[in-house]
Amino acid sequence: MPETSGTNGGKAAGPTASGARIQLENLTKIYPGNPGPAVDNVNMEIKAGELVIFVGPSGCGKSTTLKMINRLIEPTSGRIRIGDEDVTDIDPVKLRRKVGYAIQQSGLFPHMTVAQNIALVPKMTGWPKAKINSRVEEMLDLVGLDPAEFHGRYPRQLSGGQQQRVGVARALAADPPVLLMDEPFGAVDPITRDHLQDELIRLQHELHKTICFVTHDFDEAIKLGDRIAVLREHSHIAQFDTPEAILTNPADDFVSGFVGAGAALKRLNLTRVRDVGIVDFPTAGIDDSLESITELLRSGSTNEVLLLDPNRRPYKWLRRGDLARAKGTLAQAGTPVHDTVTRDATLRDALEAVLTDSAGRVAVTGRRGEYIGVVDMETLMSNVHQLLEADRLDAVEHRNQLDERSTGRTQPAQEGLDA
Repeated sequence: MPETSGTNGGKAAGPTASGARIQLENLTKIYPGNPGPAVDNVNMEIKAGELVIFVGPSGCGKSTTLKMINRLIEPTSGRIRIGDEDVTDIDPVKLRRKVGYAIQQSGLFPHMTVAQNIALVPKMTGWPKAKINSRVEEMLDLVGLDPAEFHGRYPRQLSGGQQQRVGVARALAADPPVLLMDEPFGAVDPITRDHLQDELIRLQHELHKTICFVTHDFDEAIKLGDRIAVLREHSHIAQFDTPEAILTNPADDFVSGFVGAGAALKRLNLTRVRDVGIVDFPTAGIDDSLESITELLRSGSTNEVLLLDPNRRPYKWLRRGDLARAKGTLAQAGTPVHDTVTRDATLRDALEAVLTDSAGRVAVTGRRGEYIGVVDMETLMSNVHQLLEADRLDAVEHRNQLDERSTGRTQPAQEGLDA
């Protein structure tokens, strides 16, 4: 069995297998006719249960390195170990059945239903039909899609975000310890991309898989990664460290170029909504009577309630003034909820949502979009100020350390002159 780990915390639900350690030893790929290697002598150890991001300029070899792990691209030389097994020379087809793989634009088979796509690898590995059917239902629920609604649909009947969720479900269906993801969210719109990133963070809290994730977006790398491998040309590792360490202490100018300006603000991607103050808020159902909602507003400390739909999803913000214009029905009253965030959304996501809201708050939702609470501008700005102050103190400490080293280097020479 693969090793287990818990870098992200939480209790696994559903699938039983956790992640496995990955070791790349002198991994090299040379294409015939090319003057130099595409990937040159990469050595890397990825811990069990860790989410590691490969980031680097286009053509640096990050996707090639990823695809050598499941041998979609055969290495020219070097070794690949997953758990305690050297997989360099085993049957690559069998290897791929034990390694999940998710790509940009999902890669779903268009002639297969959602259920058939998800069942593909378990079926090839010989799972019993009843177990496969149960697993399909479980996977759809895991990625936040209603099995009854999506089981029989075809990929063309899904939105881009829904297709990516099914793609992740298919990659996880056979319960692999390792999941490879090659720019899986690169082809969707920014809002959907944020939600998919949050979904991946939530899944990792539950599953503890070992995930290798390729992206060209450094902000995405900061948001998702336990560690980030910044790769130069030929997949040479410029820095392999935590997001915090790379933001605060980039190894060289090449890495600094990826961090870019505003490192302190980029740290907003390291704090989650679950880590700040989520507060309760007066709510009512869209089928509640005007009288009961009026009484709720009259007796409460706020002049606003959040209307929830029958599935307890945020539907409308309703103010006292809206009731006067309701004329016996809530159909035209209130302001529709345009944006929500999950508990796994970053502080940056929440701040963007709050800044675009005239009242300065955003609803927080669970895995099926159900209401959990609200975060507001005051709470978020308090956390931003704490981050900026921590950065300022870190910078002062770093300068003091440099001054001490400088003083230590010059002191002996001064003593020699005095002598």
